[in-house]
Amino acid sequence: MTAGVAAGHPSTAEVGLRLLSAGGTAADAAVGAVLASCVAETVLTGLCGGGFATYYDATTLTATCLDFFCTVPGLPRTTTEPASRAMAPVEISFGGVPLHFSIGGATIAVPGIPAGLDQLHRRWGRLPWPDLIAPAIELARSGVPMPAAQARTLASIAPAMLPGDGSRAYAPAGRLLRAGELLHHPGLAQTLAGLADDGPAAFYTGPLAARVVEAVRASGGLLHQDDLSAYRARDLPTDTAFVANHQVSGRCDLNRTIGVLGSLAPTLTKLSPDDRAVAIADALVAHGAQGCGSTTNLSVIDAAGNACVVTTTLGIGSGVWVAGTGLHLNSMLGEAELLSPGMRPGDRMPSNMCPLTVADGDGRMVLAVGSAGASRIRSALIHTLVAVLVDRTGVAEAIARPRFHVVGGVGGAAPVVHAEAGYPEAELAALAASGYKINRWDHRSHYFGGVSAVGPAGAAGDPRRGGVGRMLSEHPGGPSGRLDGPHAVGV
Repeated sequence: MTAGVAAGHPSTAEVGLRLLSAGGTAADAAVGAVLASCVAETVLTGLCGGGFATYYDATTLTATCLDFFCTVPGLPRTTTEPASRAMAPVEISFGGVPLHFSIGGATIAVPGIPAGLDQLHRRWGRLPWPDLIAPAIELARSGVPMPAAQARTLASIAPAMLPGDGSRAYAPAGRLLRAGELLHHPGLAQTLAGLADDGPAAFYTGPLAARVVEAVRASGGLLHQDDLSAYRARDLPTDTAFVANHQVSGRCDLNRTIGVLGSLAPTLTKLSPDDRAVAIADALVAHGAQGCGSTTNLSVIDAAGNACVVTTTLGIGSGVWVAGTGLHLNSMLGEAELLSPGMRPGDRMPSNMCPLTVADGDGRMVLAVGSAGASRIRSALIHTLVAVLVDRTGVAEAIARPRFHVVGGVGGAAPVVHAEAGYPEAELAALAASGYKINRWDHRSHYFGGVSAVGPAGAAGDPRRGGVGRMLSEHPGGPSGRLDGPHAVGV
């Protein structure tokens, strides 16, 4: 089977491909690529965030879902302090759609990414840990060009990015970085080098952990050393839906993506495009949690047919930095939809993230796919899977197709369909006739998520967010990477 990587940034994808070329497994490539994203995609993610992974084992034909999302801080206390303490409200707009967040010390939850990467490497990796982190160290030393899509995101979330050491990274000349300019985080290369020497557990114990706790406590947050010491990545039950004779596997996320796919599966292949659009919208409303936040995703398959899909996030960032380390703390407690009454220190926070693997009836890997985009993750994944599995499009075409996302539909109000420019008018007319209010966007937007997908036939990142796909080709001289166009290969 041909190996490949799809990710949200060229540097992230290149690191994954480099590790596959070195004989790494899908897990090795994914771990190295996530570490690279914590250097190259810091407007979306970072070591102090959280995430989820789905790993497909081609030998056992099983999918495992790994949870390394953030937990509520405050151990050893048994109740949390008021959530409003040391928080500041921030409003961000995507195409006129307002999204509300909070930042500050009290929004910082217990990070999980280092623990999650440790588990992926220990259970399914082959290469030495220092080999996986070395490319990220190189990127941190040299700096990484800022893609246009991430420069636009930076402009939207600047209030969360610029406090503390953030201004040195994102506005080194007194203005925000522009597309193509180098993003460089002072101190991050040294921090990563320490983790290369001491292993990812060093994030949770020892001097680095003490500096993280000190920064959070000084900013009014609740994080304690006991929170870091107690943190563990964990396995989750794997949910499955069968769509067009393919098995889609993933976790039960806040938006119940697998449940929505399962409810749609019996009719997807029988409906006209107009009726199918209405059925998808109805299913989204029926299972409709909503959320905010910034995320990134990467998907990997290796030559043996194993797959690893990882979605991570920093929220929008708390605006609190660990001075001199290049580390920005997450803002997960500042996203209201992730909080529920009765949450206590140590409790896992919910999330919209849902990395997926898709296998055929014989268990062969067909697609490793995930998406960034918070509440839009579900709609982005469903549109992409329908295009690939039902309409039989190529991966790049499926991701680039115009999408819609549904909001509202509670309390008797008519749900609103946000439709990208180019979405078929006949389908929008069918949605309007079914009671949906239509909001037509005049452009493609970051708002509609950022899908990354790879399969034997090709890989693609999402053009909405500057994503790329890379495939590993075997040549007489040895393995090499191939990149055709800005977003996709081999499709």
